[in-house]
Amino acid sequence: MKKYFRIIIAALIALLFLGTFVYLYQRSKPKEEKYEELTATRKSLERTTLINGSIEPRNEVNIKPQISGIIAELYKEPGQNVTAGEIIAKVNVIPEMSSLSSAQSRVRLAEINRKQAKTDFEREKALYDKKLVSADEYDKIAQAYEQAKEEYDAAVDALEVVRTGVSKQNASSSSTLIRSTITGLILDVPVKVGNSVIQANTFNDGTTIATVADMKDLIFDGRIDETEVGKIQEGTNVEITIGALQDQKFEATLEYISPKATDNNGTKEFEIKAAVKPQEGSMIRSGYSANAKVILDHADSVVTIPEKALEFSGDSTFVYLMGKDSTYKRTPVTIGLSDGVDVEIKNGLKSGDKVRGNKIIETKK
Repeated sequence: MKKYFRIIIAALIALLFLGTFVYLYQRSKPKEEKYEELTATRKSLERTTLINGSIEPRNEVNIKPQISGIIAELYKEPGQNVTAGEIIAKVNVIPEMSSLSSAQSRVRLAEINRKQAKTDFEREKALYDKKLVSADEYDKIAQAYEQAKEEYDAAVDALEVVRTGVSKQNASSSSTLIRSTITGLILDVPVKVGNSVIQANTFNDGTTIATVADMKDLIFDGRIDETEVGKIQEGTNVEITIGALQDQKFEATLEYISPKATDNNGTKEFEIKAAVKPQEGSMIRSGYSANAKVILDHADSVVTIPEKALEFSGDSTFVYLMGKDSTYKRTPVTIGLSDGVDVEIKNGLKSGDKVRGNKIIETKK
């Protein structure tokens, strides 16, 4: 019995050693390398660039007062539409004391002249009625009286303008009534009732009462790198994506490329502008961040493979082409346009050829 037990123990030990040997042998054998199998296909390629920028109205105007004063009334708010000539605000004038004194003095002097002219006219008229003076002399006195009245009325109007900015003759077109110069949408009203405003002059741009823009005529304003600006031209179609409206694409036409570069942290960039075509039902707001997709180059119906199948050596490019025996042979190729994923093969491959891709790495379970 003990003899059979020893035989069984020996057999188990031998089996254990044999299993260990087989396991170590299998582990020591080099594993067969496996690669992705890629197929050359014929399709069109485009090389594009993405330009950051924003949406701006082409025509945006700052409405400024023609006279200094204090905001008395505001008739419009941001977001409302206005037409050219429509009143936005009213300004009360703060009279300058020297101008006020001068205007008051002019009125007093005009009043004295008017009264004297009236007295002369009445005296002359009485003599004329009695045929004691000639018609020519009478006409001169009458004309002087009319001129004195006109001068008085003008002096009174001038005084009212100094006091309030409004006169009887120009009440409807007074400079105290701030009107929109264009038809559009009010983007901003940066003042409030009671704020002081000043008119534009040599030393100051003046206070902005409102900003008005035509939101039906929008442009994309962006910057493009100097390495790419030579590949675009005016009239090129552009695809606009707006960050706030990511589910929509807008067509645009490139209409301006700056002839001069600007420096941006050591990088030379050129300003571009593209006219955005509006879409029905889309509300685009001024200042929206946007991206413009511009086609720099394209190739139609060419043989392509994924870029990951390429191998570079010096100035030469190679792929591993599958032969009839299912083995791969290192083959030189000539490449063309790349879109960052696929690359054009000008020579060395034809549509349908199989090439080797990346090595397949097996994960341990």
